[in-house]
Amino acid sequence: MSNLATGLTIALASVLWVELVRDFYHALSHLWQPLYRLHVWHHKVFRRDLSVVSDTIYRQAHWYNDVPESLVMLVLSILPWQLVQAGGITPQWTAWTGSLYTLSFLFGAIARGLGIPLVDELTDVTHRPGEFTNLPSRWFVNRPYHWRHHFDNQDAYFSGTLTLVDKLMGTALSLKNKRIAVTGASGTLGTALLTQLHLAGAKVTALTSSQSEITLNIAGKEQMIATVPWQVGQERELLTQLDKIDILIINHGVNVHQERTPAAIAKSYEVNTFSTLRLMELFFKTIKSDRDKIRKEVWVNTSEAEVNPAFSPLYELSKRATGDLVTLRRLDAPCVLRKLILGPFKSQLNPVGVMSADWVAKQIVNLARRDVRNIIVTINPLTFILFPIKEFCVANYLRFFTSARQHQE
Repeated sequence: MSNLATGLTIALASVLWVELVRDFYHALSHLWQPLYRLHVWHHKVFRRDLSVVSDTIYRQAHWYNDVPESLVMLVLSILPWQLVQAGGITPQWTAWTGSLYTLSFLFGAIARGLGIPLVDELTDVTHRPGEFTNLPSRWFVNRPYHWRHHFDNQDAYFSGTLTLVDKLMGTALSLKNKRIAVTGASGTLGTALLTQLHLAGAKVTALTSSQSEITLNIAGKEQMIATVPWQVGQERELLTQLDKIDILIINHGVNVHQERTPAAIAKSYEVNTFSTLRLMELFFKTIKSDRDKIRKEVWVNTSEAEVNPAFSPLYELSKRATGDLVTLRRLDAPCVLRKLILGPFKSQLNPVGVMSADWVAKQIVNLARRDVRNIIVTINPLTFILFPIKEFCVANYLRFFTSARQHQE
């Protein structure tokens, strides 16, 4: 490796290191009372629209929280230089990049603490008030992402610039107290999802075609949950319920196996594709405020039939159509839209499935909490290769050859 490439690698690693220090310091500030007494000033400052409660408190918050945080980052930024020096790696001077990077945060925090005009607009970008024009970001912390730390769950969303630490800790999406509805709730996976979401602290609602109340087995005890009966084709009747929901998981489906009759074709697309699309669009209509944009999500079970054979052609065709429509709607969706790409699990639709529905549901929840937007749970290693390639190609094809503009007739 050339000196230039080595130097760039060291420089980037030193910057990543101080970002990791900052995020773990932030997480520790919520766990260790002496640090929390300083950090809590940061949470006293902002209203829900991110406007400042008091200029005095805003300045004090930087002296009590941001300046000490930057000083810890600065002290620990020496470690990369010590490592490259001990290892005899050159060029060693690039290891100070993290220190220079940290100084920009320290000087910014001091300037904000002193109340120097306009500095906050240039250096405190995740706390600027105003309407949100984008959704919470996946890899870089933006205003909507950081808003969730203040007003969704203060024990999550710790990252400051990169979301890496939250992804590692499983705090990139908090499910605590989220109102989550699951369709296909009486099915094997539906019940397993409701159970895992309940254990994660969510307030769950079962949407089911069954007339029976759904119960969950929690620690050996049967627990009844809110159950709303509905039928495919009657999606609009759920609008009042969906208005109260934070996350809608569209999980219902049908498998006609080897049938190919006109009735089987119509049933497969009606249940697997068109009902999903109607529910998704209906849920989008409930998103009316900045808070809705940030808290609300749709998760769609599209299946790994998007890229692999399921030995049930109509199931594959209808699920692939669903997957492509979800990819299309992601381009303009008013909230986060996740896909569940699941391999064969044992259920009523697939009695020969090899995975346990409980295990699959647990993996879905774990990956969602790490803000994975395409949640792949399967035993087939090819899916982890084929699906990202397919999704990238389809998404870009749709982006280049479609438009969000409405054409006048």
